[in-house]
Amino acid sequence: MNAPALAPAAAFSALMDSHRSVRSYKPDPLPEGLVDRVLAQALQGTSSSGNLNLVSVVKTQDPARKERLFELHGEQPMVREAPLVLSFCADSFRTREWLARRGARPGFADLVSWHTAAFDAMILAQTAALAFESHGLGICYMGTTLFAMRGLADFLELPDNVLPVTSLVVGWPADAPPQRDRLPAAAWIHDERYQRPGGDDIDRHFAERERRGRARYMESSPEMAALWTEHGIGSLAQFYTSPIKYCPDLFAGFSADIEALLTERGWRRPPV
Repeated sequence: MNAPALAPAAAFSALMDSHRSVRSYKPDPLPEGLVDRVLAQALQGTSSSGNLNLVSVVKTQDPARKERLFELHGEQPMVREAPLVLSFCADSFRTREWLARRGARPGFADLVSWHTAAFDAMILAQTAALAFESHGLGICYMGTTLFAMRGLADFLELPDNVLPVTSLVVGWPADAPPQRDRLPAAAWIHDERYQRPGGDDIDRHFAERERRGRARYMESSPEMAALWTEHGIGSLAQFYTSPIKYCPDLFAGFSADIEALLTERGWRRPPV
């Protein structure tokens, strides 16, 4: 006898509880037509500012082209392993072309439009991620997208007013990683107004995160443990702003590059 189907709310709750960032994939191909169907349904099921759909998604499945993405994304093996890489882009090019063809005043080439399009792309990516997971597929977000925006935009032949915001690798999981810990609800859910945490609150809210995160990194490999020692890292907090994780000096450079790229690619131009 088949198990009874879960009610929609229960099924969705189970789906969220089962989320993992999968970094190891089988080479098995994806079912024909599934990707386009999931993406089309994801757009229909995702909110869009002004219903302008300021997004585009570039699918990369060709092994040779994935090899270039492997290089641009910091040579992470999952880019090679997964059968599909999706680049989610903020896109006002299509809308600006439509405006021009209808004699409308030019617009959507400013910082507000960039934020609108970028947020729309991120919302769509998350809807698609959940949809792929509902089919038993694994996904992982590529944070390296932000650091490789220029190279990715050139490789994907994106016109002005189109830039990559995030990427997903998609495929059949080759492992079942444990679920990552998250901050407790008390740390980030606020009633009516922001509840400023005190020092004791910070210590309490981050205690389990410190313990589990430090253990995960220190036990992941002898090389990582050696790097912690080499850089004098004594806590997870110190690790996150160390030269081997999210170095503030490197991020300052990345930030300047992104600002320059937004100007170069049409998102910071004065209105015509």
